[in-house]
Order: sequence, then C-alpha cells, then structure tokens
Amino acid sequence: MLDFNKIKDAAQGYEKDMTAFLRAIVKNPGESCDEKAHIETIAAEMRKVGFDEVFIDPQGNVIGYMGTGEKIIAYDAHIDTVGIGNLDNWTFDPYEGYENETEIGGRGVSDQCGGIVSSVYGAKIMKDLGLIPEGFKIMVVGTVQEEDCDGLCWQYIINEDGIRPEFVVSTEPTDGGIYRGQRGRMEIRVDVKGVSCHGSAPERGDNAIYKMADILQDIRALNENDAEDGTEIKGLVKMLDPKYNKDWKEARFLGRGTVTTSQIFYTSPSRCAVADSCSVSLDRRMTFGETWESCLDEIRALPSVQKYGDDVKVSMYNYDRPSYTGCVYEIECYFPTWAIPEDHKVTKALEAAYTGLYGDKRIGAEETLAMRQARPLTDKWTFSTNGVSIMGRNGIPCIGFGPGAEAQAHAPNEKTWKQDLVTCAAVYAALPTEYSK
Repeated sequence: MLDFNKIKDAAQGYEKDMTAFLRAIVKNPGESCDEKAHIETIAAEMRKVGFDEVFIDPQGNVIGYMGTGEKIIAYDAHIDTVGIGNLDNWTFDPYEGYENETEIGGRGVSDQCGGIVSSVYGAKIMKDLGLIPEGFKIMVVGTVQEEDCDGLCWQYIINEDGIRPEFVVSTEPTDGGIYRGQRGRMEIRVDVKGVSCHGSAPERGDNAIYKMADILQDIRALNENDAEDGTEIKGLVKMLDPKYNKDWKEARFLGRGTVTTSQIFYTSPSRCAVADSCSVSLDRRMTFGETWESCLDEIRALPSVQKYGDDVKVSMYNYDRPSYTGCVYEIECYFPTWAIPEDHKVTKALEAAYTGLYGDKRIGAEETLAMRQARPLTDKWTFSTNGVSIMGRNGIPCIGFGPGAEAQAHAPNEKTWKQDLVTCAAVYAALPTEYSK
C-alpha cells in the first residue's frame, strides 16, 4: 500500500534541489544539435543523486537507470530547445532566467527541461522510499533533437541502443493534466516548374509563382472547407465523420487535421524576369485515420495540381542533420498520430497515482487553476511529442504527464512553476507501484 503523504513530503523536500537543477540547465543555450552542455549537466546530477548507471549514447541522449530489474519503466524528457527569437520580446535574459517564490523563468523551463528535473528526482524518491517494484528498473532519458525532428531520438534508442521499455511517460508539459495522445504531423514539399523570360514580355514564359498561387488556394480550401456532398474540395473536417473515417471516435478526441503553408521559395534569373520555379513547405497535422500516403495523395488530387500535371511534384521531407555528437540518423519527416486507450493499464495506473496523491482535479499555481480545472484531468496535447516514435511508430505504450504549460512552449518570457516540479516528481515516484499491482 502506497503512503501517498510520505511521497508528497519527499517531493516537497526536494523543491530547492529541483529548482537549482533546472536553473543550472537553462543557463546554457541548448538548441537542437547543440545540447552538449545540457546533457553533461544532467548526467552529473544523475550521478550525484545516486543513479545506478548513467551513460550518454552515440547520438547524445543521456540515459540513467535506477534499479536492476529486466523490465523497464521509462520517463522521457527532450532537453533541446528552440531559439530565443527576437530578444526584444523578452523582459529578462532567457539564459540567465529568473526565480521568485513560485516561478522559474528561462528558455526551456516549460519546453521541456522541467520534465527531466522532475523525472530525476522522481527516480530518487523511488530509491529513497523503496518504490521500485521487484523485476523492474527505472529509466530516465534526456533526449536530443526533438525540436528538429520529433521521435528521432527514440528511433535511435529502440533500434540502435536496443532498449525497449514496457511503457514510457512523456514529461512534455501537460498543464497539470494526464495526456493520452496527440495528432500526428508531417512535413510536405510542393515543387512547381515554370519557364523564365524577360519580365517585359511575361507571356513568353510560364510563371511558376502563378501556378503555385492556384495550388495554395486549393490547399487553403482543405483547411477551411466543409465536407458537404456538393463541396468539390472537401475539408479535412471530413475525418470527424463516420462516413469518411472508421476511426472517427478517436479523431474527434484528438481533433481534426489541419494544413498550413509554412515556407515559400522561388528561383528567377532576376527581379525583372518570370520565376522559373516555386516551392512551398506544408505543415500537415493528422488525426486518426490519416496516413502519410493519404496526405500526399490528397494534395496530388487537388484540381490545380492535376491541372499542372508533371510540372508539380509533391513529396515528403527527410531529416539528416547531425546531432551534437556528429551522429547522422536519417529519417523521413513523418510523425504518426497516436493515442493510448482510456482503459489501458498504463492510463489507469497514472490516473490512480495522481488521484491518490492530489484528487480528481488538476492542480497548480494560483494563476493557472481556473484554466486547468476547466479541462478534464485526462486529455490530449495540441502539439507533437516523442510519442510519435515511442507509440506511433513502435507500438510501445506512452502516456503524458509533465510540468509546465503548452502555451509557454516556444514563447518569449517562458516560465514554469515550482509546484509543477514537485507534483510531477511525486506522481512519477508513485506510478511504478500502481502499475505493478
């Protein structure tokens, strides 16, 4: 029988240690492919608090184990960050950060270095209180390159390190809730060919930008149109309808897919010439029932794409950027939709750990409570996580619970709350016992 009060007291007792650890991480820039200082700080903290094994794999992920059993319960935190953007939008130094009685500010504190802090100390509490079930060991992993390519790190861990946990807790920020899934995403490229000529006689050429303008209107229609019988380009909302999607129930839980144009490129001999090529990048968010094949075919079937025939190419991006260690692990830019069932053993175990500690409502700092408690305890992410690889590609059960707020991700003046670090450490410590019952 778990002593929930003892676990809460232990987590609260480590608040200062967790705060100091988080501030030590964010003092150094840690953008994707430049996470070395973050990784070294985390490895040192793992060793300091008594992990039984700590190592950094060839890709640069830091992995620590508590316990020696064969079965693995893993806690994942990506420890890379996005850049800081326009420094004028920050009211404080994003790498120096700040701390007051309730908050910690700095780039990466919510997205998502707070997760590794709570995980490390959650594992320490397990060891302190003897909460690692017989036959299990606890894996805490600080993963790299997530901001560039979600899930790439776990493809490496599973396929190259040869590690396959029984289940994984993603510690991405969840606003005090338990998250059991997310929409997938993919990165699509559309290339259009044209023929250049002098701008004084544009009729002699074939302007690729004009062709792309037609295509972009059809892409916009996918995102904005309804799915009525008389609509030529049916909107992506159709996937919420049983008429078009056998997985419509989970699609309604995760939300409809979306598509938006995120980048545009062109070539032209000069500013007084007709453009001879035009390309765009599309950010495509996918719900249940959509696949990378169906998403590419959907673009290829648009009236404007059909109209321009062989002058249009629709493809998926590949990712091949080296990690900070120089490791290149190439993968297509496809990040599958996933959701763990609401009645799955892992879902129920995390809910039991949380409710045993804190009741059936989300908790948090006073400024967050109204927004948090207006939402169900168990919900889903808006953005994408490493779960795209853990469960989406590899079928390993994945569930989400992490400190911080989704709205803080990639934003200036990013902050998190000390209470969230404590809450998550306590829940992480209680989870393995609940799962092993």
